[in-house]
Amino acid sequence: MNQVHEVEVVVIGAGQAGLAAAYHLQRTGFEPGRDAVVLDHSPGPGGAWQFRWPSLTFGKVHGMHALPGMELAGADPARPSAEVVREYFDRYERTFDLRVRRPVDVRAVREGSGGRLLVETSDGTWATRALINATGTWDRPFWPRYPGQETFRGRQLHTAQYTGPERFTGQRVVVVGGGASATQHLLELAPYAAATTWVTRRPPVFRDGPFDQEAGRAAVALVEDRVRQGLPPRSVVSVTGLPLNDAIRQGLADGVLDRQPMFDRITPDGVEWRDGRRVDADVILWATGFRAALDHLAPLRLREPGGGIRVEGTRAVADPRIHLVGYGPSASTVGANRAGRAAVRDIRRLLAQDPVAA
Repeated sequence: MNQVHEVEVVVIGAGQAGLAAAYHLQRTGFEPGRDAVVLDHSPGPGGAWQFRWPSLTFGKVHGMHALPGMELAGADPARPSAEVVREYFDRYERTFDLRVRRPVDVRAVREGSGGRLLVETSDGTWATRALINATGTWDRPFWPRYPGQETFRGRQLHTAQYTGPERFTGQRVVVVGGGASATQHLLELAPYAAATTWVTRRPPVFRDGPFDQEAGRAAVALVEDRVRQGLPPRSVVSVTGLPLNDAIRQGLADGVLDRQPMFDRITPDGVEWRDGRRVDADVILWATGFRAALDHLAPLRLREPGGGIRVEGTRAVADPRIHLVGYGPSASTVGANRAGRAAVRDIRRLLAQDPVAA
């Protein structure tokens, strides 16, 4: 694929953040397909939601915000969230004629000529004056390493590979991780598994009561401070704590959410602590989160010594042509919406300063 397409803005990713950015680009005069293009590697609409396990129904989803310009109304809480969001995103793309190109794999972003960036893809190369990166985290599940991991005779899988609780019937399952996915897995597995064990590196923090705007701003500020320093971002959820809802309360009362400290090694038959305590297991389920999918930006050398990309607002400090949305403080659905709008506003200012494309 040697053809080079010239555009003003390339958006990589068509999840919540990418679609929000595409919407604001169109609203401010960038014609989809001519001035701006959205590239998505997924087989269809829905972002990472389309890959969620079927038992994660829409009613279990916490804090799903509508995309700008179109409410998500009347969704059946009993339907799988993957179906609900896939249909909603599909309707959104068609309503606003966003012309998402898929499936397109972005392989690398490099410096081009005349101040343009070259976005190398499975669908040719795009020369662009600005880039909005909205690739999220789903493609980079984080697998911790522990001594003896390779000797385990059972099955190991990550949340990204979880398809529901039925496959664990009669099995002894160790669930690793302190986030919402871990607690959801444990509550689902309890009626099916022979036994479950929950282990985390730090004691989980449960949040009781409403999560008001002031608390939300404080949580986002903590995440934002990390990306300003060029450190890898933590999720917003990691600083807000776990919501103490009725299901969590019942899980705590039943002993399903009886958290144990992190084990020290993995044995062929399970896990073991330094004090000699052991738990036999057939499965280790790693609910250990994800990392930002940014490898395609590596040729631009944006990473700081701390391992992250230093960002002010949504703009990469090392290169004002590049904006990261759905990254760090904007990694929530409402944050992604705001970040898409902010990135487009900043890019319009940038392109106005240099109106003649080279």
